[in-house]
Amino acid sequence: MNTFLYYILYTILMLHAILPLRILYVLADIFYVLVYKVIGYRLKVVRRNMKASFPDKSEEELKALEKEFYHFFCVVETIKLLHISDAEMQRRMVFENVDLVKDLMKDGNSGLMFLGHYCNWEWVTSLNLHFKNTNCTLGEIYKPLRSKAVDRIFLKIRSRFQPIAIPKNDTLRVILNMRKEGRQMLVGFMADQTPSGNSVHYWTDFLNQDTPVFNGVERIAKKTGFSVTYLDMQRVKRGYYKGTIRLVSADPKSETEDVITEKYIRMMEVSILNDPACWLWTHKRWKIRRDQA
Repeated sequence: MNTFLYYILYTILMLHAILPLRILYVLADIFYVLVYKVIGYRLKVVRRNMKASFPDKSEEELKALEKEFYHFFCVVETIKLLHISDAEMQRRMVFENVDLVKDLMKDGNSGLMFLGHYCNWEWVTSLNLHFKNTNCTLGEIYKPLRSKAVDRIFLKIRSRFQPIAIPKNDTLRVILNMRKEGRQMLVGFMADQTPSGNSVHYWTDFLNQDTPVFNGVERIAKKTGFSVTYLDMQRVKRGYYKGTIRLVSADPKSETEDVITEKYIRMMEVSILNDPACWLWTHKRWKIRRDQA
């Protein structure tokens, strides 16, 4: 049954993926009306998150931001990964400061990269195009979905530029095994969502709210000595993005506790404030309170 569902979904998505993006954006505008105006998908969550994050904004400003978010949220660019050339992707998803990572990873060193659910994070896997003909393996951490068919679809979509997909619960084991095998790697972590209850070890102020933060990346960095960078995403215009790689720590083992995590949170906050509509406001980011952890 799961296999049959997978092929049905794959066929439907591929039929959409072969369409030009300008046509897909027409569909996105229709989805916007359905998701926002008709269904109101997670509208209460979005409004609560935005109001708490921007207490100084007026109701009119929050309403405008809400509309802009849903219009951006209804993108169909992820589907396009099933049918897009390397050349077109490199026109639409530009990376700056890639040499910083390459310099940090000289002599076989490896690295960890922070990013967030911001702009088009699914296209970030195209960073692998900059590491062709190298010994570096790019990896992405993901949380397996309950539906095996849908999970398989997303893995197929995300495999377009051939990163390795690492299940969230296997992260440390896979990284340590790869290091033991002498394999060089650059592993990306989207660490801006709510950590699970037993993983809350650090709290900070984020978007005007007391916020639990996932600090697993810092712990892995300190254990392995891997350098840490941050991908600062920016929406240039519809369908075009720029990702600037910024240094977080070249020597994690020398950093005092929580410094790496705090640097990431501050960088992530700046990215969001630059273009708030591009963050994933539908996520229940503040569902855990300090007195509940």
